[in-house]
Amino acid sequence: MQKLLIDVAEGSITPDEAARRLKTLPYDDMEFAKIDTHRALRTGRGEVIFGIGKTPEQVAAIMKRQSEGASLVIATKVGPEYYEAAKESVPEDLEYYETAKLLVYRSQQGGQKGTVLMAQGAEEGNDAALIRENREEDIVAVVCAGTADIPIAEEAAVTAELYGATVDRHYDVGVAGIHRLLDKVEDIRKAKAIVVVAGMEGALPSVVGGLVDAPIIAVPTSIGYGASMGGLTALLAMLNSCSLGVGVVNIDNGFGAGYLASLIVKGKE
Repeated sequence: MQKLLIDVAEGSITPDEAARRLKTLPYDDMEFAKIDTHRALRTGRGEVIFGIGKTPEQVAAIMKRQSEGASLVIATKVGPEYYEAAKESVPEDLEYYETAKLLVYRSQQGGQKGTVLMAQGAEEGNDAALIRENREEDIVAVVCAGTADIPIAEEAAVTAELYGATVDRHYDVGVAGIHRLLDKVEDIRKAKAIVVVAGMEGALPSVVGGLVDAPIIAVPTSIGYGASMGGLTALLAMLNSCSLGVGVVNIDNGFGAGYLASLIVKGKE
């Protein structure tokens, strides 16, 4: 609402156009989806598109409509075919994070446009410097147990970056080779919030929780053998952690973990 009023005052849109947009408040009915246009007014952040169960064409249509009034639009759990569909209707300021499976529209943020971005690990570098107003003290550490857990860890890491946090990644440091974790503890302790991602038996959050003084957001993944039951074993293990300061999100919910971590380090926006 504030942006709309500023745009009218500055003359970048006409009063008639502003009136047209106001007609879609408090939600925009697209028949197959009702976009919550008041979400940002209530919570400070706009509605996010959950990709599972939606077709590429539906996600593209929702993203196009949201991009008309928002500077940041995110679709989660989507494959490259969603990017291909969306770039036809939202050709500018569109990015696809292949490892994290996130499709992102960012208005006038600079950086690469219409691109596919790979994992933001040490080898690839990361886009943190281009995303919002990241501050050095707003650090989220994202720690994952194994290489197979990296897609969910990246979903958390990129999400936290999109919402203004600086992310420090520590991947493949699971308890089977705990010396790899101990080698990174001092760096991890610099974070205000820590996302710990693990499958299999889900032990890593408890171990990290006994070494740090920051809140931990544990993310169970569906990685594991038969008795892991698609991540249920890791979920139950994390819920039963004896380390204090550990909270748990749902199986494979990297986005939810990154979102919460950014709220912890950024505070009310």
